[in-house]
Amino acid sequence: MSPFQLTRTLPEDATDAALRADVLQGLTRTPKTLPPKWFYDARGSELFDEITTLPEYYPTRAEREILLDRAPEIAAATGARTLIELGSGSSDKTRHLLDELTGLVSYVPVDVSESALNGAAAALLAERPGLRVHALIADFTHALTLPATPGPRLVAFLGGTIGNLLPAERAEFLALVRTLLEPGDALLLGTDLVKDESVLVRAYDDAAGVTAAFNKNVLTVINRELGADFSPADFSHLARWDPEREWIEMRLRARRALSVKIPELDLVVHFAAGEEVRTEVSAKFRQDRVRDELRGAGMELRHWWTDGAERFALSLATAV
Repeated sequence: MSPFQLTRTLPEDATDAALRADVLQGLTRTPKTLPPKWFYDARGSELFDEITTLPEYYPTRAEREILLDRAPEIAAATGARTLIELGSGSSDKTRHLLDELTGLVSYVPVDVSESALNGAAAALLAERPGLRVHALIADFTHALTLPATPGPRLVAFLGGTIGNLLPAERAEFLALVRTLLEPGDALLLGTDLVKDESVLVRAYDDAAGVTAAFNKNVLTVINRELGADFSPADFSHLARWDPEREWIEMRLRARRALSVKIPELDLVVHFAAGEEVRTEVSAKFRQDRVRDELRGAGMELRHWWTDGAERFALSLATAV
């Protein structure tokens, strides 16, 4: 059997169709919204990598600290022979787990980007020639058909990405994950924690303006893919803490009244001066909330690990 397999579960034109639908729906509603997944073209991914190195942006460092410190405990608690990573990207963080999962046979990265999957698999197989990698080109927010792999299996959803889902979307996603778990399997979930507002806002509005460029990159993506004539300079980057919902919102605010043509959608979008487009929600969590949301999806929180400063958490849950 080949050490690398790639299975496409999305149609070739799925990304283009999804972008069209999201832009059409999001920019014709009130208030206007755009999903954060459209930040991540090649340039957006470069900018996000840069964000993770900024002094203000703590989540990546905090999660890495937990993985480095707790990977042996995670391995002992799960005994995983298969690791399934949702939204795997470059699989960089996964290496900390792979080093400790000594009984691991298979790695199943799941991502919408074929190039990211191919690149990550090549790097991992060069380092670990005994590993089998079966990559899935798939949208992890929809029903997944996983390849046959040996159990126990550990499903990992890292980076605090679950915070980008609205509450109803989170409930639906966690219920979907529950359907993937067989007896003995577990979910490893990364969640950013509630903390001082100033710390949170700085993490999403850094002094160097990298996050602002990342936020505005969604406009560049729409220009390139749909022929739009957005000028990123016409918009300001905003990051706000919503204490009631306990989430950060990233927004783009129109600096003046303007109209934007999107020829591929046969659409003209009008913006009033000061009108905002919400581009990301990033929910922050408390342990009780994570436990309750897991329980609501039919899972039980078994382990809870934080970094030394208690900024970020990894939780391990099993089906009940």
